[in-house]
Amino acid sequence: MSEIQLGILSGSGLPELKGILQGKCIEMDTPFGKPSGPIMTGSFRDTSIAFLNRHGKGHTLTPNEINYRANIYALKSLGVKRIIAVTACGSLRDDYKLGDLVVPDQLFDYTNSREKTFFGNGIVTHVNVADPFCKDLSETLVQSAEEAGFPPHRTGTYITIEGSRFSTRAESNTYRAWGMSVIGMTVAPEAFLAREAEMCYSVLAYVTNYDVWHLNEEPVSASKVLSSVHATSSAIVSVINRVCANLPEGTSCHCGCALDDAFMTDLASISVETRERFAPLLDRVLQKN
Repeated sequence: MSEIQLGILSGSGLPELKGILQGKCIEMDTPFGKPSGPIMTGSFRDTSIAFLNRHGKGHTLTPNEINYRANIYALKSLGVKRIIAVTACGSLRDDYKLGDLVVPDQLFDYTNSREKTFFGNGIVTHVNVADPFCKDLSETLVQSAEEAGFPPHRTGTYITIEGSRFSTRAESNTYRAWGMSVIGMTVAPEAFLAREAEMCYSVLAYVTNYDVWHLNEEPVSASKVLSSVHATSSAIVSVINRVCANLPEGTSCHCGCALDDAFMTDLASISVETRERFAPLLDRVLQKN
């Protein structure tokens, strides 16, 4: 399996990396179904990239319709080692202002209907996600954003809600009382699946609204989000440009060995058929043992 240095999962308003990535589109299938759409592969600044819009072409998939397992599995199968998840978000804090970039360091999963693990059906794992985002990749993101002239908030908790509707005021104020920083609909279960796939995963979020708690701002709407996204997209592209220049050749984190202490199931009991089906996820651990 060849290595692709960087995978980019895009969200609302960033359907492609204009001016950065020119390459070929790959149609894929996985044991979990098809990913959101074709994956574009290419290179920039000698960095090999795989790009996937999680909402599909024309933004046709709701957050709870996205096949998160297929998306992560497909990127893993292509040899992607690191993932940057680009996502719009709402601010739940006064100091996280419209247009700001955020590289969160914590995640709160408030979804309830999504497939959140690759495993089960005879394989039991409990993966460590105490720190759900790769610290090394997040540091590269922060450095790159600063160099691009868009210094981000380098901490904060991203709460993922089910969607597809926006929050009520009561919900929004509750999330604020819980200490959440930003709100969105897609980072969970992506981050957990990336950890199970032993891939570095970090988030580059951009604030498009104040959710609905801020009484001096109009309540969030889809049209307002898209308008804010279009105004911010050039900044996102500039940051990705710098990431490609700053990305270390190798990794020093522990994301790539996340399954070493995660299995409850005796590895010897895993069938040949299952080993073959999940080879991109299991090969490293099974070869080690």
